[in-house]
Amino acid sequence: MSDAALVSIILVVGMFGLMAIGVSVSVSIGLPSAICLVILMGHDSGIFTSAQKIYNGVDSFALLAIPLFVLAGAIMNQGGIASRLIEFAKALVGPMPGALAQTNCVTNMLFSTISGSSLACASAVGAIMSPEMEKDGYDMSWAAAVNIASAPAGMMIPPSNTVIVYALVSQASVGALFLAGYIPGILWIATCIVLVFLYARKRPELKGKGFPPFKDGMRAFLRALPSLGLIVVVIGGIITGIFTATEGAAVAVSYALILSLVYRTVKIRDIPRILLTATRTASVVIFLIGLSSIMSYAMVFANIPNLIADWLTSFTDSSVVFLLIMAVILLIIGIPLDATPAVLIFTPIFLPIAVQYGVHPVHLGMMMMFNMGLAIISPPSAPVLFVGARVAGKKVEDVIGPLMPFFGALIVMLLIVQYVPALSLWLPTAAGMITPA
Repeated sequence: MSDAALVSIILVVGMFGLMAIGVSVSVSIGLPSAICLVILMGHDSGIFTSAQKIYNGVDSFALLAIPLFVLAGAIMNQGGIASRLIEFAKALVGPMPGALAQTNCVTNMLFSTISGSSLACASAVGAIMSPEMEKDGYDMSWAAAVNIASAPAGMMIPPSNTVIVYALVSQASVGALFLAGYIPGILWIATCIVLVFLYARKRPELKGKGFPPFKDGMRAFLRALPSLGLIVVVIGGIITGIFTATEGAAVAVSYALILSLVYRTVKIRDIPRILLTATRTASVVIFLIGLSSIMSYAMVFANIPNLIADWLTSFTDSSVVFLLIMAVILLIIGIPLDATPAVLIFTPIFLPIAVQYGVHPVHLGMMMMFNMGLAIISPPSAPVLFVGARVAGKKVEDVIGPLMPFFGALIVMLLIVQYVPALSLWLPTAAGMITPA
């Protein structure tokens, strides 16, 4: 048996077998990968190389951006921020049919720019919006579906931790990826808004209530402005080159802490608990990155990416077909896997092939983010699906039916983002951060 076949069998069987019995994703990736290196390189060399790859995988200044953005999100999630954004979103969508559902979509987009987390959006925004929607007579299964479908926009809209992980693996510019995510993220939310409009206009009870008085609208805007200022300060600083993504993350922590202290939503005694929560979240991601480095090296050592590339290029010379195959694989594999391990596993495989087909790494990153966004709302094991259903007080099976129209429309939007590279590349190109392939 060839090295590539042996490594493939051990990785696939080991990884999914361990996850099936409840072992953590990190260990499920790292243990089979280390076993592969021991088999290929011998006991001593395999163990030494595995340890070395873990260290090399986390030995990155850019990686510091992840725990810092996680901490900033944890501080901003500490009450007050979501409600201010919801108040502002209500003022924006007042006259639209299904105004509360539209507010949910817009707030998820705004909140994702602050928290950087789809789960945080689904949980924080859903917890506030669900009681209001229920009081206004909304079908709560459909309301939960709206919240679930709109939450993954945070996968693309910066600061997205998954985008930072992709940047580390692909060596693409974090700033360029951040800029590239705006249009696909907005298109994601726009798709949800259109579906909400089509649903609500046929139901008179969901008629919009009109814009609020100018004074109330300005009050909502001014209350939300300091929170939205985080976007301008941090993302603007990164894009203009004032500071790096890691330095921007540190600025985000400082900004979030000062703002929360001013809002009085965070007290000094709350800081240790927030630090602990952020540390737990970030350590899982960083540990996963370190262990996935073993897997990446094992696959490269066994020449698996080149063999897959050769097979695909012999199967088709069409970039259209390749991108379609890649989308299907990512959508299927992304269901049992979280977004971060999926990016860590498949980026080293698909990136070299995509470059051969003339796909820009930044464009590939946006395709993967969009795909992973769909995966985390796909049954049966999608985390955002479970969280969104729980905060609405509904069973997952009750939500799946109303979610399907959103899922179908978002797949169509995925194909548009996939086959129209300008949607991802226009902003970073205009900013002079990349040159299209």
